[in-house]
Amino acid sequence: MRYYLYLFFLLMSVTGFGQSASVTGQVTTEDGQALPGAAVGVAGVSTGTFTDANGTYALSLDPGTYQLRATFVGYALLERELTLSAGQTVTLDFELAEGLELDQVVVSGSARPERITESPATIETIFSREILEYAGNPAELIARQKGVDYFRAGLAAPAFNIRGFNSNFNAKNLQVTDGRFSTLVATGLPFGPLNTTIKEDIEQVEIILGPNSTLYGPNAHNGLLNTITKDPRRYPGTMVTLNPGITGDGDAYFSARVRHAQALNDRWAFKVTGEYTKGTEFDYVDSVYIDRRGGEDEEGNAMPDGIKEGYEELELDRDVEFLRGEFALHYDPSDQVGFQLKGGLSNSTYLSATNVGRNQIKDWRIGYLQLRASGEHWFAQVYYTASRTDSTYSIDDRTKQYYRLLDAGQSEAVARGPLSYATGALFQDASERWNAEAQYYNSFGELQLVGGVQYQLDRANSRGTYLLDENDDDYISVNQIGAYAHLTYDFGGGWRALAAARADNHEIYDFNLVPKLGLLRIGERGTWRLTYGQGIAAPTILNMFGNLFGGLILGNAEGFTLADGSMVNPQQVEKISTFELGYRGQLEKDKLFLDANAYYSISKDFLSPVTVVGVTTHRGDTPTEEVQDAFAIYQGLVATYINFGQVNTYGFDVGLNYYFTPQLNGFLNYSYFDYGVDEDDPGNDFNKDGTVNFLDVLVNAPTHKVGAGLSYSGDQWFGSLFGRWVQAYDYFSSFQIASRSHPGISYRGTPIVENARSTDSFNYGPLGGFVTFDANVGYRFSERVSLSVAANNLFNTELREFTASAPTRGLYTLELRFNLPPRRTAK
Repeated sequence: MRYYLYLFFLLMSVTGFGQSASVTGQVTTEDGQALPGAAVGVAGVSTGTFTDANGTYALSLDPGTYQLRATFVGYALLERELTLSAGQTVTLDFELAEGLELDQVVVSGSARPERITESPATIETIFSREILEYAGNPAELIARQKGVDYFRAGLAAPAFNIRGFNSNFNAKNLQVTDGRFSTLVATGLPFGPLNTTIKEDIEQVEIILGPNSTLYGPNAHNGLLNTITKDPRRYPGTMVTLNPGITGDGDAYFSARVRHAQALNDRWAFKVTGEYTKGTEFDYVDSVYIDRRGGEDEEGNAMPDGIKEGYEELELDRDVEFLRGEFALHYDPSDQVGFQLKGGLSNSTYLSATNVGRNQIKDWRIGYLQLRASGEHWFAQVYYTASRTDSTYSIDDRTKQYYRLLDAGQSEAVARGPLSYATGALFQDASERWNAEAQYYNSFGELQLVGGVQYQLDRANSRGTYLLDENDDDYISVNQIGAYAHLTYDFGGGWRALAAARADNHEIYDFNLVPKLGLLRIGERGTWRLTYGQGIAAPTILNMFGNLFGGLILGNAEGFTLADGSMVNPQQVEKISTFELGYRGQLEKDKLFLDANAYYSISKDFLSPVTVVGVTTHRGDTPTEEVQDAFAIYQGLVATYINFGQVNTYGFDVGLNYYFTPQLNGFLNYSYFDYGVDEDDPGNDFNKDGTVNFLDVLVNAPTHKVGAGLSYSGDQWFGSLFGRWVQAYDYFSSFQIASRSHPGISYRGTPIVENARSTDSFNYGPLGGFVTFDANVGYRFSERVSLSVAANNLFNTELREFTASAPTRGLYTLELRFNLPPRRTAK
């Protein structure tokens, strides 16, 4: 196989060695200042180069007519048309003006560079300058984007959701970094705090609202977050950042980061990054409800049988610690062929919210290795991702087992020892994933083509702790292959059409076809777009092969036979179809910008939360007693995951951005979201109580959200002020509940009453219902030294933004950054 790969790359590479033409020139500002690290290339493809320390560039191209494009962060994109003959040498200079968001380039919408106004998707962007000028966690900048539900789920675990149906275990928003999936193998959850990338190495973050499965496959369902890191040739030098701070509880926080990038010569470049962060989670102890069955409460008083009482989480550790780093090696044998080798590692310890209380994440390690090759019209990559943890555990389940052991007469030492993990509290992971992709893109007159194939092999191993594997060598392997094609045709007069499709074949849930259609009207000041797209959310390996708490929760890859002979079907994909109308452009030239969209989605066959299906006799063809570890206790009673129902969701997002000057701008965002469900359709009655209501379809999203802010970025001073209001809303996620009182309605057997115990957790009332402010200010002493401070939750208000997590308070950080010039190298 490897010899075919060598031959493939050789054949693709020779396109760069024919008789070509040369283009040279300089990229400067309007006042003549050179822009080192500016990108110069051909519009719509990856062919290009970067300017050197003097802002000069050289590019070899085949004969033909091209739209050459020059870009640099903070400056407007500039395109120039050029016709080249064989052997010709042409000089072409670019003078870039200070840029506004209308001219920014994105890649997530069509998997190729395009102006953000011409993308067939609603895309929110966060750029390198914003990230570096914000002294806090860059994830906080996601809160400033319209259409996004953002949560501070504690100090170390920011989270987001798009267009409803959130949960404490949400795998419906895909996370991608430099073209690779940044998700856990077994659960499908995004890496989030487990990621390996530091903020100083982020060039751009793109957030797609709505489905984009045709390009990115299953789980680009509600949305996508795509992080693009910096090229070492465009961003050379050494950056050192010291980031101390303090929480609203008075606990210390500290982060130190370093990035070094260097071009060794015209062909070779590299970068290395590293980070160490340490802090203390916000002060909060969750309640674990336990039926002591005649035992004693915490004051030593006897308790009657069958009464659940709340106890504090056992041995809660609020320490937060992250160690992460990456490397990249770039080699370009010609101007049209390039190779990249990248790798990264992280080690993380923190508290994580789940559907059944908090998990104590202990030394969870993520590693990856990625090899990528690219040419004028193609790229190919293969990458490996590994996940390891030995001592992560469920605090809720361990606490319950501790008291069971005490009531059984065990000593304190024994109750806190290894036996406290015996009922399935311990989560170990030794999973890995292999991915491969090849893509071809080209233009044929007015037709642009992007096509590719992707392969993925998941090998999940829980060492027998939470999956239906048994030991270190017993992997649950699942493979899938997909192919996609995007066709864009320019009719002229500003009209452009898109037709795309993706076909996936999965080892467990078989074949799926996902189409997308779009029509764009591109004007001088903006673009209208009308799109129709489908997406799918795939069951995770945990959904299919889970084995939790002695087999009470089992995965549903094969279906179940119930004691009465009826069947529970295997879980399949969830499907969504979305119609969207949007506009992005200028209302007042170079001053007022509008970005708005309205959408209507039809969702079918929901992936349910875990639910009790009844007493079973078989899982697939295997008797339940051979699968369920604690069969003697449960006697075949199983909780699992199923598909159900249909819900229609709809809403709109509006963003206004006004530039008072190129340095000072203000923005205002508003988002509306709602849903409808057929209450007469029994297929929507998920909990089988005879009534279809909000407890069957857990939307878990606010109807209204508003965000507003000011941002300034001058030669020396920079800063921002941001505020957001989130309407109060009810939230249900398995054990977790955050709801106003609903007289006469019960959830999991307990009346829904605000500020009272629910069945297994405490209901503090709805999430949201708050106004919060963030602020940031900084000063550049020179090009090499800057100092800034940031305040998240400026007034230190106690905000309950997520269940099974601490109410968030303020976080105040100082950031001192040294930006050392690149080391000169011989050419």
